[in-house]
Amino acid sequence: MLVQNWQGEAFNQVPDSKNEIHGDKVAKDFGFKGGLVPGVTVSAYLIHPAVEAFGMDYLERGYAHVRVNKPLYDNEMFEVQITEQSEHGYSASIVPPDRPASATAEVKILEAPPAPPVLRGDELLEKDAPIPDATPENMQRLMQDGCKAMHYRWNAEHNMNTYLRDRSKMAKLHQDGYANPSFILGISNWILSGNAYVNPWVHMETRSQNYQAMPAGVRVLSEMQITDLFNRKGHEFVDATVNLFNEDTGDCFTSIELRAIYRLRGL
Repeated sequence: MLVQNWQGEAFNQVPDSKNEIHGDKVAKDFGFKGGLVPGVTVSAYLIHPAVEAFGMDYLERGYAHVRVNKPLYDNEMFEVQITEQSEHGYSASIVPPDRPASATAEVKILEAPPAPPVLRGDELLEKDAPIPDATPENMQRLMQDGCKAMHYRWNAEHNMNTYLRDRSKMAKLHQDGYANPSFILGISNWILSGNAYVNPWVHMETRSQNYQAMPAGVRVLSEMQITDLFNRKGHEFVDATVNLFNEDTGDCFTSIELRAIYRLRGL
């Protein structure tokens, strides 16, 4: 199966996000040209060729490792360039005009994925519960004591229902109602920000393993474990594992290893 390059126009679905790095004012305060297109949306652009080429095989057993190195901005044109490929996967970069690659990915269809995670039964985060600030001390406490679970519903009304302004240009399976990577990977961001108040913060990297496609209307239960905290060049980083389950059956949809800057240098 030949995996092909493709071109698109970046789409910032959440300019009014609680994470104000996606809005122009705060992003410019940190030296960016404007609000950042979400890292999970950039990731979706790199995964798009896999869904086009491998279809349901990717949604049910695909693996992707995506690193976001530089921002994309709303309405910015880009090209996803396939740099290497084999029968079961590819490497790719996303390249805006006249700038170095913004992000890279290694994508595979695994013949024998690892055993899916099992629900731990973490306590659910109560609606309107107070959220501690994302200080190093509070993040350390969450790593030691555990995080609260959260639930979501996947449907066409969600603000991450598309990774492109024109839904008809998404991969066909996502047009048909299966959850797209910007929503799936986005859950790892939302559960993190549900357990600790982070604003602004920057999504940097994910490793994700799919086990089942996520159909329209399904209720999703997410559980998170913080696995590491560290400082690099003045930024405070968090590594976390986030598992997404079908709330009705307990089956795992996707397991995600997230890396993010939860506290930018200077804050």
